[in-house]
Amino acid sequence: MALIDDLAKVIPDDRVSVADADISAHSYDAWPVAVKWRQQGLQPCKPDAVVTPRDADEVSATLKWASETRTPITPWGLGSAVTGACLTQYGGIVIDLSAMDQTVSIDETNLMVTAQAGKRGDILEAELNARGYTLNHSPQSLDRSSIGGWIATRATGQFSSRYGGIEDLVVSLKAVLPDGTLIETKRTPRAAIGLDTKELFLGSEGTFGIVTEVTAKIFPLSRNRIFEAVSFTSVEAGVAVLRSITREGLLPFLVRYYDEDEARHAMKDTSFDNCVLFLGFEGASGQAEYGAALEICARHQGKKLGAAPVEAWMGRRYDFSGVEKVLNRPGGVAETIEIVDFWDSIEGTYHALKKALAPLADEVLGHFSHVYAQGTSLYMILLGSAADAKEAEQRLKEIWDVSMRVCLERGAAVSHHHGVGLARLPYIEKDLGSALGVNSLVKQALDPHNIMNRGKLGYAV
Repeated sequence: MALIDDLAKVIPDDRVSVADADISAHSYDAWPVAVKWRQQGLQPCKPDAVVTPRDADEVSATLKWASETRTPITPWGLGSAVTGACLTQYGGIVIDLSAMDQTVSIDETNLMVTAQAGKRGDILEAELNARGYTLNHSPQSLDRSSIGGWIATRATGQFSSRYGGIEDLVVSLKAVLPDGTLIETKRTPRAAIGLDTKELFLGSEGTFGIVTEVTAKIFPLSRNRIFEAVSFTSVEAGVAVLRSITREGLLPFLVRYYDEDEARHAMKDTSFDNCVLFLGFEGASGQAEYGAALEICARHQGKKLGAAPVEAWMGRRYDFSGVEKVLNRPGGVAETIEIVDFWDSIEGTYHALKKALAPLADEVLGHFSHVYAQGTSLYMILLGSAADAKEAEQRLKEIWDVSMRVCLERGAAVSHHHGVGLARLPYIEKDLGSALGVNSLVKQALDPHNIMNRGKLGYAV
């Protein structure tokens, strides 16, 4: 504890906590495996203290102290990561950014918003909506995740097929390097001056430093939206439609295609026995794009179902309670695996995952979303049960192992936007290949004492 007492001399002592409740609250995130740890009374990822800074200077002072004392640092946004990204295996200090939650400015002329890293997504979105704007970044975790967390995990949202992921929306950022140095990337629409420094922090999961402030694009709220649900008799027919939509340059803001197992959940109809595509278009070109997309659907024998199923989904799209209710049972097994692959192999990857995961859950659901000209992401959602929390934990780990090995064997990327954390850590070296060596050189240069989120992203401990 002498080390912690020393830290309290660097920043105000009320920022530092070693209380059991605070330590416990920062020993688990939303990773289903961590949920099972909590149910068993296990605490394998336990920090020694929690620091809650109020500004970038306090973050800087803490990191400078940690670098000098070689103390591990784990950044924490709002703890909603579903892969163990904000959990420490090496003790040390968790830096909780939730108190840094202010909106700094809204620039209506240049269409930008600047907010501190701990700003919660739904609160920021509501502030923008009140003035006629939107982030158009809409992860299911909007009401439990922060703008800094989106940067750290390279997040994306439900409207990314039109507006892109957070990497397409961020304009600039402020961050603190491991030695306490404060940096700010240039705020500009575009630049051709060397490397784009903000890329160092996108998806870095706090291994290169801590983001303290983000400037992101905003958009005027759309006045016109058109929705349609379309049913298909096979997975292949709908995937062909998704590919054709991207090939023809259409930009629906919403694209979600459910296999017949998940379609029953999406339609809230247990008797529904087809696959279903949810589409949404907006803006001045929305009507024309809607017509063009429906022509594509018709060529693949799609059957229009109307807007009501999609509108109903839009009203509940942040609801994660179905999965949470399963996980809250000690023996409940629920997991979501999101990966991405090219068009010429995504169907094979889907069928391989469906077959390999079937023995591990009562339901294996699949849907395709976040479409690109080159390919699409794929979600596999598993729901099942085990005898108790211990057995459920082992089942969840087996699900991860089976799904990651299938992806690696087929050449698919093992994550689309949930990141790496602890869940994907054993598979990163094979997934990244030689690129990991380049990333490790950057890590060594910026964090020579290896204090930042130690052991993550495949970097040497």
